[in-house]
Order: sequence, then C-alpha cells, then structure tokens
Amino acid sequence: MTEPCDLSAVEARRLIGARRLSPVELLDSCLARIAAVNPAVNAMVAMDEDRARATARDAEAAVMQGGPLGPLHGLPVGIKDLDETEGLRTTWGSLLFADHVPAKDGAMVANLRRAGAVVVGKTNTPEFGAGANTRNLVYGATGNAFDPSKSAAGSSGGSAVALAAGMVPIASGSDTGGSLRNPAAFNGIFGYRPSPGLVPSERRGIGWSPLSVLGPMARSATDAALMLSAMADDDAVDPLAYTLHGRSVRRGDGSFFPPAPVDLSRLRVAATADFGFAPTERAIRDIFAERVAKLESLFARVEHAHPDCAGTDEAFEVLRAAEFLVAHREKAERTPDRIGPNVAANVAEALRYTLGDYAKAAAAQTRIYRGWQGFFERHDLLVSPAITLSPRSWRELYPKEIDGQPTRTYFHWLSLAYAVSLVGHPSCSLPLGRDRSGMPFGLQIVGPRGGDALVLAAAAAIEAAVAGDVELSRPVPDIAALKAAPPIASMPGFLTWD
Repeated sequence: MTEPCDLSAVEARRLIGARRLSPVELLDSCLARIAAVNPAVNAMVAMDEDRARATARDAEAAVMQGGPLGPLHGLPVGIKDLDETEGLRTTWGSLLFADHVPAKDGAMVANLRRAGAVVVGKTNTPEFGAGANTRNLVYGATGNAFDPSKSAAGSSGGSAVALAAGMVPIASGSDTGGSLRNPAAFNGIFGYRPSPGLVPSERRGIGWSPLSVLGPMARSATDAALMLSAMADDDAVDPLAYTLHGRSVRRGDGSFFPPAPVDLSRLRVAATADFGFAPTERAIRDIFAERVAKLESLFARVEHAHPDCAGTDEAFEVLRAAEFLVAHREKAERTPDRIGPNVAANVAEALRYTLGDYAKAAAAQTRIYRGWQGFFERHDLLVSPAITLSPRSWRELYPKEIDGQPTRTYFHWLSLAYAVSLVGHPSCSLPLGRDRSGMPFGLQIVGPRGGDALVLAAAAAIEAAVAGDVELSRPVPDIAALKAAPPIASMPGFLTWD
C-alpha cells in the first residue's frame, strides 16, 4: 500500500481538496520517512517540525471550512539551504552563517507559503552552492538516495535526495551550472531550470545575469509544473522579471499547470551527447544513444545535431567567476580560513581576469545565444544526457578526469548543463531508468527561448509514454535498505573537505 509520503504532489493535493487526505496525516507520513531514512543520506538538515505541524493543522481546518485553497495547500516542501526562511536556520552551508536565523522569508519561499505549502525544513547544499557535490562543514555530506556512499551531486543535492526517498513531495532548488538538473539526474527525480526571471530571485548579485535561477524539483514533470505555478511571479525585486506596467505576465495565468497536451509526433527533436565540447563519459554516451533510439518513434524526427557552442567553456568560466567575485570576494579576503576550497578557488580565478576578459566573454555569450536562436528555428526541442558521468564517491570533491582525460576546471564535468545556462533557455532533467552501474539516468530536455510550457508539456508526455516500462520509467530507491543503512555521519570524511 502506498504511504501518503509517496503520493505524487498532484494526487496528494487532489485528495486533500476532496477531504480524503488530511494535511496532518500527510505531514506525519513525511516526518516518519525523514526519521527513518535521513540518517543514511543527510538530505534534510534544519527542521521546522513544530511550525510545520501547526501549519498543517491550520491547513486541515481550512479544508473543513470549505473556503478557497491554494494550489499547494497542505503539501510539505523542503527548502534548499540557500534560501532564507523566517525563524529557521539558513546557513548557506557556511561556517560564517552557521547560526544565522533570518527575520523573514525570501520572496520565493513567501510565495510557496502563500500557495499553501507547509515548510518542513531545509535541504542540504554545498557551501554557498559552490561545487556540484553536496558537502559542507556545517552539516556534512549528503549521500545519493540509491547508494549513500556516492555523490548526490549539487548544489540542490539535499532536495533531490529528499524527493527520491519520499521525505517531501516537492522541494526548491536553484541552478547556475546545472544545480537543479545534476542532482535530479543523479537521484532519479525531475529538476526544472526555468527561463531567467520566471521565478524572481533577489539573490543574484549581478541582477541582469541569466546564469543563476530558482526553480522547482519534484518526482514528475506534472508535480514540478504545479510547484512552478506557485513560484512564477512578476516581482520587481528581479530585474529579469520584466513585465508590462499594470499587467500580470507570470502569476496565476495557467500557462504551466496542468501541462498543456502536446502531440509529440509533430515535434522536431535534435539529439546530442556532448554539444560538440562536453567531456561525456563513454558509458553515458552509450546509454543516451539507447534512450534516444527507444524514444525516436514518438517524434516527427530526431536529428543528431547541436547548436554552435564554440567558446562556451571560456565564456561561462569568466561570467560565472564574476558572479562569485561579487558575492564572495570580501569573505575570501577577510576570513580566508572560514571558507572552503571551491569558494576560494572561484574567487582566486576571478581575480585573474581583466575587464577585457569579461567583455570578450559577454560578447561570446551573445554570439552563442544568437546561434541557438537560428538552431531552434529548425528544431522544437534539444535532448542530451543531463550530466557527463555516472555518480562517483562523494569523497571525491570533484571529478579530476573523465575516461582518463583531465577536466579543465572543477566544474567542467557540468558542461552539458552550463551550455544551456549560458544562453538562458529553459531545460529539465527527466529520469529515464538506470545506467550500466545501476544508478539513475537523466535526460536533459531543452526548449526554445521562453519555451517553458513546451518543455514541461513534452516532459510530461514522455513520462506518460514510458509509464510502466521498467527500463525507462523513474527508478525508485530501496527505502528498506536506506532504513537499515548505517548513518552517513559514520563514514570517513563526512564533515571535512578531505
């Protein structure tokens, strides 16, 4: 029998609205699952159990009163520990903020609460989100839901693992170089990177940069679309959430949930294993080729092609470094002993660049973006692997080589994701079975500029097409094994950078 915590967000919300599932019962189920399996993986960190229980009781009373209910009414949510939560510790995974308790919610969190979500607690993240391996010196490492000795990826690793293990039905994430999509792929859940500005963010130090976005994470495209419907907003706190004066463009317009029906057989799809430059592992190339072959009959045509991405590595490295310099230079200079190796390396790299380097990178970004627009005149969607390799040990701070070839930076292994971040197109990681190592495989689906509704609709249609196919449907971790596993905190290196 399915436990309430394992229900989809959409089904749980339907049952709550129909008075067939109590928000209190759902929260109790989620809290029991957290207590049972979180020690093995360390996905949920700061908990807000008392307030969550009070909110769930209020949600139950509202249902019984028969008034209007928000789209997320009574649904437990995990909030990534990069987003401020009123009265609940927010550390950014940094010793500098180990005891920080915000006085108010961030804008995105406030929107989720207004939509009826019940904040259960915070999900683990790397220090300041740096490095796609969820480790820090405040809470320690997060293990993969399918093998706690392996990486959960990051920086939204805690959210991905919590979702995979049934701790919450929805969770928040953020993405610069793949921080939503990478952990989604590693843990067999759905991660969605929206178009910049669709989910307003006050966190970006360079407000007009499209690299960093906030977005939803869930166990399916439809659940993510439900969450996105509550996150999308015209809030002027984000300069990229530009709008028309006096007119709502994003909030509550019904564009995202439910995903609109789409005829996959009319879509022209491009497929690429590497965008022409990403160091994709041979084993991942092979499984990607098999997945494309399995799905090919669903579409009008599948062509092996990709946009011109020449210069993507260099442009992303410089533009990303500028964001780190704005956010963390002062910390690196004043408290160098209190920041980790990834943040320190980013600041040091940024200080080596000149204004000329930045101008060259911005010009390359513009050139590459314009090339993508021509490419999408001939294609409706672009698919690739979501990540370049299968999960490795979380004790490896980052992959220094792929198939024997050295990586150029500590984030080079994320290049399948940041190729898309650079140009600001919407994309997702859709779970499609397992790879040769028995770990989840994620298919990245990229849409045209502003094509958020199309990406979500296509992902939901593909999910429906493969439902029941053991090889292609979403893999589920062994909950009994996680319950019986030793605590990840007992593993060597859990609370160090070693």
